[in-house]
Amino acid sequence: MTPAQGPHSLQALRARYGERHRWLLLLSVMLGSMAAVMSSTIMNVGIPDMSLHFTLGQSRVQWVTSGFMVAMTVSMLTTPWLLARYGYRRVYEVCMWLLLGGGMAGGFANDFPLVLAARVAEGLAAGVVQPIPAIIILRAFAPEEQGRASGLFGMGVVLAPAIGPSIGGVLVDVFGWRSIFFMVVPLALVALWLSRRYVPTSAPGGVQADADSPGLDWIGLALASASTLMLLNGLVQLRSADDTAAMVLLVLAALGMAVFMAWQRHLLQPRKRRLRRGPGGQRSREIRRSPLMNLQVFADHNFAMGALVSFTYGIALFGSTYLLPVYMQMGLGLSASYIGVALLPAGILLAVTIAVVGRLSNRLAPGQWVSWGLVLLALSFALMPLVHPASGLALLWILVILGRIGLGFILPSLNLGALRGLSKDLIPQASSVIGFVRMLGGAAGVSICAIVLEWRLAVHAATAQVTSPAAVPGADLRAFNETFVFLATMTALSLLAAWKMGEAPTTHPKA
Repeated sequence: MTPAQGPHSLQALRARYGERHRWLLLLSVMLGSMAAVMSSTIMNVGIPDMSLHFTLGQSRVQWVTSGFMVAMTVSMLTTPWLLARYGYRRVYEVCMWLLLGGGMAGGFANDFPLVLAARVAEGLAAGVVQPIPAIIILRAFAPEEQGRASGLFGMGVVLAPAIGPSIGGVLVDVFGWRSIFFMVVPLALVALWLSRRYVPTSAPGGVQADADSPGLDWIGLALASASTLMLLNGLVQLRSADDTAAMVLLVLAALGMAVFMAWQRHLLQPRKRRLRRGPGGQRSREIRRSPLMNLQVFADHNFAMGALVSFTYGIALFGSTYLLPVYMQMGLGLSASYIGVALLPAGILLAVTIAVVGRLSNRLAPGQWVSWGLVLLALSFALMPLVHPASGLALLWILVILGRIGLGFILPSLNLGALRGLSKDLIPQASSVIGFVRMLGGAAGVSICAIVLEWRLAVHAATAQVTSPAAVPGADLRAFNETFVFLATMTALSLLAAWKMGEAPTTHPKA
């Protein structure tokens, strides 16, 4: 009996659990995604303590976060190949074991290289896991249920980064930075237990995982990894005095990405049957390769526009996640503990908004939900210059909540609007590509916001020293305000692409 027909195949699980199986499957992958997202966001609160423990500078210890981001961003592109080769369950369980092992190894590590290796392992697992829920939602749920499923999934996943930093801050104060690594362990264990019951062994579409599927595009993976690493390093170098190294890295990153795209186009071109010689001179089976990033997905208008929105949205989301706490501490003089507690209600409200919008998603086209969300998010950034410590902080919290409501409009709708019109064969590739684009924008967004902030701080500090030295403290606030205006502009620009996301066809075959 083949895995596609066995007791843990998609067909067998549907027969055993009936219509509720798709919801149980969604719950299973939601917990794994929560573990992945939590491991990506919670570590920031432990970096200062980790820096002191290992007596490392900020730039070196920051690789705990940067290494995770690079690994997660690039590994997303391997998800379609892994699912086709090994099936849902094996891929998902290996990722959960990597998260579990990374959390345990990092928590017990006494050497920084081991901590860094644990974070990279967690990043690899988190990247592979993240495209899987979108594939399942678009394949296992009817079009009228996809919005609700996406909303419920998004609510659960958003709760992890909303609650995680607040809990993490308490754990770091009481138990130290090692406790941060262990937070992912319970979620990974529960996700492993659920996967044994509800995650099928079959590949996307319910077919048998094929060990003879086309080989992984190792050349493309190497090019994408090197280009991403050079891009992030180049952006970090822009924040130092060595502009030459930064420009060299950024130019090499651009060249590497151009070569990567050319290689992907080459793999898509029709080519003659390529055979290799076996023992005795006899020809063996065909050698096949499929591209790491199938560029055919960009031929779909909605997907192309959704990818543009996803990239700028990544910049705005991750950039603001970095900027808001720094602004509240440096610009407004608030304590770290106060910020963590104050931001928690906004995070919970974001999760509730996602669930509500998911239920109402069929009332508007996905592009309209995304557009309204971008308007609210851009407005929340653009009005930040009106906040002033002397007039109280009520406006600040209103704007933070407004931005989170905007995010709640965007999150359940962006993937649906970008992917729903594609053929079922392209959905796994498209899900991984749009995740890669979003994370690339997010990884770059943190550095870009830091660069803009440091530039405006230097400009205003120099001006204040010349005109009025007493005005230097106020220069910090002006620099933050201008950085928020920059984020508002980036978010508003993505509206041009969101408006062009038409309503996709609503008929789609189930997995």
